[in-house]
Amino acid sequence: MKILVINCGSSSLKYQLINMEDESVICKGICERIGIEGSFIKHEANDGKWTVEVPFPTHTEAFAKVVEMMTTGEGKVIDDVKEVSAIGHRVAHGAESFKESTLVDDEVIAEIGRLGAIAPLHNPAHVLGLNSAKAVFGADVPNVVVFDTVFHATMPRKAYMYAVPYEWYEDHKVRRYGFHGTSHKFVSLTAAEFLGKKPEELKIVTCHLGNGSSIAAVDGGKVVDTSMGFSPLAGLLMGTRSGDVDPSVVSFIAEKTGMNGTELSQYLNKKCGFLGVSGVSSDCRDLEIAAGEGNDRAALTLEMLVYQIQKFIGSYTAAMNGLDCIVFTGGIGENSASTRAKVCEGLGWFGVEIDAEQNSKRGLAVNDITGANGKVKVLVVQTNEELMIARDTKRVAFGE
Repeated sequence: MKILVINCGSSSLKYQLINMEDESVICKGICERIGIEGSFIKHEANDGKWTVEVPFPTHTEAFAKVVEMMTTGEGKVIDDVKEVSAIGHRVAHGAESFKESTLVDDEVIAEIGRLGAIAPLHNPAHVLGLNSAKAVFGADVPNVVVFDTVFHATMPRKAYMYAVPYEWYEDHKVRRYGFHGTSHKFVSLTAAEFLGKKPEELKIVTCHLGNGSSIAAVDGGKVVDTSMGFSPLAGLLMGTRSGDVDPSVVSFIAEKTGMNGTELSQYLNKKCGFLGVSGVSSDCRDLEIAAGEGNDRAALTLEMLVYQIQKFIGSYTAAMNGLDCIVFTGGIGENSASTRAKVCEGLGWFGVEIDAEQNSKRGLAVNDITGANGKVKVLVVQTNEELMIARDTKRVAFGE
């Protein structure tokens, strides 16, 4: 069985074809600049890489090119598109309409489109991708949507409600949703398997740290709280996102600068976080270099990141009334040994201790960096959202 995993942005289409017999990646790639001059596809297969410039007026032409690259030429991996058993689509926001991964029909696509009001940067692009997939692959190939928000749907009301008029929730669905759910689910299940435990037996804090970052409290296999909120802007400071900010700051800056709500939202999403505080870069690697060279604002940014991660781990330990395991994942979580070390240094009173030599290793699917006297397991797990989407797609489409 082969499943095609799709992640559509407004001007991009990422894909992986996965062999579900051994869960290996058969090919992968990305179509970029869809609807923009200079569009191209990058395709990887058979130990080769190809970049081809090709006009993509819409996502439909991009899907057609993906099929062509998979079925012809040096990058060919299948003889016919009929070998694709199902297509799994990553969708950012399911709100309260979708509490689990779902088989696609016209009403599902319509509802994802309606949710564009609360996810304007993501859901409209997902609708384009779903319609284009149907046009290219035909109605007989099952499509499944896997939502970033679904794993967090187990949060209790006390965790997801905001202290605003209840009518805002009833009328406009204003609440905490959480994101990166596919990643949090994958690494928490992987951690349980590695530790030889059932997910129901563990209290885990999963730290997905990258250009976008979120932390989740996973108690007995279910999320009870998470750092992102109504949108991915909430929680930790990130590459260009501010994270949590006193709402009065927004109105204050609006008065001082004359920026409107849309402009301020763009600013908080695109000009803040690492970039805004450091003035150097939105990339943690650049900040570590700059801090090493004596840049005070870069050092401050990294200190803020570590401090905020520690606070979330502490509060989530209290929320779960215990802690068995901390998991680091994502671009920063998997690759920044210094960030992991500094976070754990401040958690000694939890019984957290790491092994410095093991912490320095990279490239392991699961790396146990727990120190000899550590009472809480600390793992680094390579996330694999595409595989999680493929597994969900197989389960929903075929009951397997």
